[in-house]
Amino acid sequence: MPNNIVVLGAGVSGLTTAYLLSKDPTNKLTILAKHMPGDYDIEYASPWAGADYLPFGKEGSNQRKWERASWPALKKIAEKFPEAGLHFRNSLIYKRKKVQGPASSDGSSKAVQPHPWYADVVPNFKLVSQDQLAPDIDSVESFTSICINTAIYLPWLVGQCVKNGVIFNRAFFKHVAEAAGSHHSGQKADVIVNCTGLSSKFLYGVRDDKLYPDRGQIVIVRNDPGSIVSVSETEDRKEEVSYIMTRAAGGGTVIGGSHHKHDWNALPDPNLANRIMQRAIAICPQLVKKGQGIEGLDIVRYGVGLRPMRDGGPRIEKDQVEGVSVVHNYGHGGFGYQASFGCAAMATSLVEEVLSNKMRVKL
Repeated sequence: MPNNIVVLGAGVSGLTTAYLLSKDPTNKLTILAKHMPGDYDIEYASPWAGADYLPFGKEGSNQRKWERASWPALKKIAEKFPEAGLHFRNSLIYKRKKVQGPASSDGSSKAVQPHPWYADVVPNFKLVSQDQLAPDIDSVESFTSICINTAIYLPWLVGQCVKNGVIFNRAFFKHVAEAAGSHHSGQKADVIVNCTGLSSKFLYGVRDDKLYPDRGQIVIVRNDPGSIVSVSETEDRKEEVSYIMTRAAGGGTVIGGSHHKHDWNALPDPNLANRIMQRAIAICPQLVKKGQGIEGLDIVRYGVGLRPMRDGGPRIEKDQVEGVSVVHNYGHGGFGYQASFGCAAMATSLVEEVLSNKMRVKL
């Protein structure tokens, strides 16, 4: 007997979870989403992400476990499926002496550590020699990371799901339980997987008040610096950060950024955009020709995305809503891609528990 599953949401969390679930041929999946890959909307966070593998989970946290578990899957895709839009890039993390702890709302600015936990996960990890550091820099980490062209990777995930028999439909629901009646088979879904991100704040049956937006602003340029570069903190504003990452397959270079909590503004701030570009050139002069300032940046577009932050971290757990089994997988903030497979594996395990219990009840 088939397992009828509905996945709500077509961001990286929903697509990755559906991809893992669809590998079991007894699972018959329908993905229902208001926004799909190819859309650019402030409600849809995944297309706006950088995105790279820059782990920052704290010791003993689930985030660290999810990030560790996600690296092998992302590495395999980068190696075996070049059409997925992932590529390996050298990553440089500059740690400033003035900053010894997290500054951003998601904790991505890490304290200086001589041997961080991911040194044993990512390839080619090393510390840059002290005699090569600028006066205000305490240390520089160098390792091989992965940068993701989200405009290619999200459709690639769609393609993998379709190949495994997943049906995609656009839909919008006010209540999570309503989705149970929209499985493509015409039968009621056995379980709903809720991957609606920040929209779970407003989705009846969930209405998670722990969710809030973390506004990130970026500039996408055609210039290629050659490496992924990030700095532990800026001196401009405490809620602003600096990072530079070039996406695979002509996706341009993303430079950022900001962490504005509880800010829903979808319009780019031109003053912030100028600061972002100035900082990028300061930390990575090779972005432009010698002697040039921001006029040397060839701008593709400006962007704003809302990271789905959640007090207490992501919600990945089983639930019952009006007699409907629900597994939640949302609230990943700024680490949705780099923890995507670890989180999806946990959600998949919970779905299997729900389906197993239903089978025992039927027997």
